[in-house]
Amino acid sequence: MRRYGVLTGIGLALLAGCAVKPKVVAVAPPPPAPPAPAPLAMPKGAYVGMQIPALMSDGRYATPNRNLSADGAVWHLRAALNVAALACRGPDEAAIIAGYNTLLAQQKATLAGAQTRLTAEYKTRYGAGGGDWQDRYDDQMTRLYNFFSQSQARDAFCNAAAATLADSATVSTADLPAFAAGRLAVLEKPFTDFYAAYDAWRAERAAATRMAMANVAPMTPRSAVVQDVPAPVPASRPRLVLDPSVFVDASASVTQ
Repeated sequence: MRRYGVLTGIGLALLAGCAVKPKVVAVAPPPPAPPAPAPLAMPKGAYVGMQIPALMSDGRYATPNRNLSADGAVWHLRAALNVAALACRGPDEAAIIAGYNTLLAQQKATLAGAQTRLTAEYKTRYGAGGGDWQDRYDDQMTRLYNFFSQSQARDAFCNAAAATLADSATVSTADLPAFAAGRLAVLEKPFTDFYAAYDAWRAERAAATRMAMANVAPMTPRSAVVQDVPAPVPASRPRLVLDPSVFVDASASVTQ
């Protein structure tokens, strides 16, 4: 009996040793979620509610330098470089002022002719029938100077103006209109880049506001609980209870 028990124990031990152990499969953890992109910073010099030119259907902003004639491009270039000579300070200040004065001297006749023909354009377009072409011209020049005087893009504008004036020293009179048309785009780019950055910040801020509003659980209006008010029970009228014995035939007790 004892031997059988020993044999049985040995058999169970052998069976336990021969049992197939389950293979442990390592499960890789899910990859971490990518970090949320940092919100765009408001461009330097901008402020909430700032008014900027509209973005037109052609992808360009409505600046004063759109749809210019050759004379208009020359005169607008002179205006932009005039602002640079007056407003740009720093290491390029002296070079900008000297370059601007050189441009005025070398291109004096071309600049004067461009201004004369540009004012004639305004007279033809707005002066027919006694129109206010002079007011429109003055308003446009004010808008032009204000555009290039914006301080938000001053540093990049002054760099572009310094490069433009350096290159203008070798531009001939005949090539000045084409040079002006190409460089106006370069001179206004710092401002349009600022507008694009502000538009991107404004769009992201509006999207974040909409998302925040969408994640706010709407308040469920509480329904009014109307309790049934039982109708008033009318007061019970008093009932007269009669004794039946009163109605016994009285004639039975009357002696004939």
